[in-house]
Amino acid sequence: MIKKLILAGVAAGLLLTAAAFAASGPAALSGEDAAAGSPPPPLAKAATPPVIDGILDDAVWASCQKYDGFKTFKPDYGKVPSQKTEAFLAYDARNLYFAFRCYDTEPSKVKAVLSKRDAVFQDDVVFIMLDTFNDAQSGFCFILNPLGIQGDGMLDVNGNIDASFDAVWYSKGRIDDLGWTVEARVPLQSIRFPGRDVLTMRVMFVRFLTRTSEQVSFPPLDPNYGSVMGQAQTFQVAGLEHKLVRELLPAFTYGRTQEATEASAGRPVHNPEYDIKDVSLTGKFGLTSDLTLDGTYNPDFSQVEADAGQIDFNQRYSLYYEEKRPFFLEGNDMWRFGGAVEEGPLQAIVYTRTIVDPVFGFRLTGKVTPRDTVAAIYAEDNLPGDVVDEHPDFTIFRYKHSLKDDAYVGAFYTGCEAGAAWNRVGGFDGRFRLSKTQVAAFHLLGSWTRPAGADATNADHALGLDWSLSNRKWYVDLGYQDISPDFQVDSGFVYRTGLRRISAVAIYSIYPKSKFFQKIEPFYWGYHLYDTIDRMWESVNLFTLRFNLPRNTMIRFDTLLANEVYAGRRFGQGGFGFRAESQLAKSLYIEAYARRLAKTFYDPADPYQGYGTTAMGGLIYQPTSQLDFTLSLSYVDFYRKLDHVKIYDYLIVRSKNTFQINKYLFVRGIAEYNDFYKRLTLDGLVSFTYIPGTVIHVGYGSALEKAEWDESLPGFAPSGRFHEMKRGFFCKVSYLFRF
Repeated sequence: MIKKLILAGVAAGLLLTAAAFAASGPAALSGEDAAAGSPPPPLAKAATPPVIDGILDDAVWASCQKYDGFKTFKPDYGKVPSQKTEAFLAYDARNLYFAFRCYDTEPSKVKAVLSKRDAVFQDDVVFIMLDTFNDAQSGFCFILNPLGIQGDGMLDVNGNIDASFDAVWYSKGRIDDLGWTVEARVPLQSIRFPGRDVLTMRVMFVRFLTRTSEQVSFPPLDPNYGSVMGQAQTFQVAGLEHKLVRELLPAFTYGRTQEATEASAGRPVHNPEYDIKDVSLTGKFGLTSDLTLDGTYNPDFSQVEADAGQIDFNQRYSLYYEEKRPFFLEGNDMWRFGGAVEEGPLQAIVYTRTIVDPVFGFRLTGKVTPRDTVAAIYAEDNLPGDVVDEHPDFTIFRYKHSLKDDAYVGAFYTGCEAGAAWNRVGGFDGRFRLSKTQVAAFHLLGSWTRPAGADATNADHALGLDWSLSNRKWYVDLGYQDISPDFQVDSGFVYRTGLRRISAVAIYSIYPKSKFFQKIEPFYWGYHLYDTIDRMWESVNLFTLRFNLPRNTMIRFDTLLANEVYAGRRFGQGGFGFRAESQLAKSLYIEAYARRLAKTFYDPADPYQGYGTTAMGGLIYQPTSQLDFTLSLSYVDFYRKLDHVKIYDYLIVRSKNTFQINKYLFVRGIAEYNDFYKRLTLDGLVSFTYIPGTVIHVGYGSALEKAEWDESLPGFAPSGRFHEMKRGFFCKVSYLFRF
């Protein structure tokens, strides 16, 4: 108990030290930090706030700056778009306002459905990327479809959007004879920005057109200049009210489960072990306009919907599941690290799903100076079923110092303490822009681990180096990873250690003069790995030809030449395959993937060579703007190479069907059949979300298996029909108070 108090004190000290540093006020940028040349133009200040109704008839839109020089950046750069776009931006002391007029010569073909938040990415959309700190390191993204349905996220330094960020803002959209319009109000309380009288910010306006596969922006995005936010439009604002965020989020969750067991002779009976009766409280407090402290007690980390099934048999590595719990989602972009490569063995330094069931937690995110950003988490985990009084304590700290343009240097610390056992990881990372088209990045981490009952500490390292070049015709990425056998990160996700690995990607873009073939890309992806444990080499070489077509259509053909080292032996992994996806019609999206490969049966005592097919497919059918029918399947089979006997096949079919009553309320039914385990799960959900945090969810789930109670055993025996083995009901209510 004393050790826990010490750990909590260290974590609280970290948070309070950063808070005190921030409270002293951010320092002004030096003259060298300011953009060269004349100051950016001031943004129009709204004398009267616009009415957010989707109609651009307010006086502010007629008087503010109009941005209409949009050019394509996909499928090619710098072309005149097929449809005209106009964007508008204004502000007052408490809000930021933006609007779009999206012209369309065929308004009936505009792709838009009524959906829940963050489910708009297959529609026509517009969005702004807003860099409030003018440091080109990150940006707030506010996304709208033609009906005003919201999506939001954070743009990271690599130009990727993390959709886990949720903010409170307001919007409306309308489709009319000219195309469509949207307008929005973003309270300044929902974002972070420097606490100065006059601020310089950056904005990028973007529009996606589904049926033509065009992506357009203002200012134009030049692929010969890699930084996204570095190309954004600068502007000045003054007189913002620094109203610090103050939020309380109480939540109540109730759940009750019945389960058929041998003790109940196969009848579903109440199982108190799975019951949930929780009241939780989470608070968010702005220490400054750009630094926020969150605290939570007995947080509700129940998921509204179960994770989609994944094939979990004959897997060499653990499966990775995305984080969905609200407390951990904000600031998720801070956990990304320099020197990471696609499908690299070190997937995450911070993987918050390792924190299973916290009793309480604190989180700090934001800026402590204009160029210094911090993120910190402390949580005590209450592992379910743990019979000892030594629950893991997690302490996580991240620091980033921004350099010129999108470059930075940073540091990590993660600690997981469980009684006499502990794991601690520390190190550095960075990203450096070598030229407008070249970037270098790295990470160097050390881990120190003492297992329970051990007297010695295991110490090891992970090193990653990466160089990339990106322009209109070429994308090249070269990486090197060195991970020692005993490297361990209990707060992260590393699927393999004991290796030295060289990786490479090379993509060449061809832009034919064709309306059908918009872009053709032959590319190579691969790596060569030396297994330092078995002292053997393995190699993966993927050769692909990819075609980009209208209607967001992509078709690719793959040839794989590969092998892998497992249990001291080398096994073939080569084969061939294809992948395709397309918005075939306004109401129908399809995707398909299949590969025929050599495979390994992962039995550590007796592995053997095999072969088989891996396939996935899906479709989304939206007959009206309120109905969504989604069907997906995953299939794998495995044959032993020696005698061509089928060892197993594994099929998962999932149907998700949603009726969106309005932008706040939907009803959903999900059916998933796992043929490998002969299990059928049925889930129903009624969900109401007014704003992020103010929600009501009511759900019911049932699990059925092809098994029945046999009194002659007594016990469960295989059956030709389904019997219900588990059922459960849950209800969750929360309300966001903003002060």
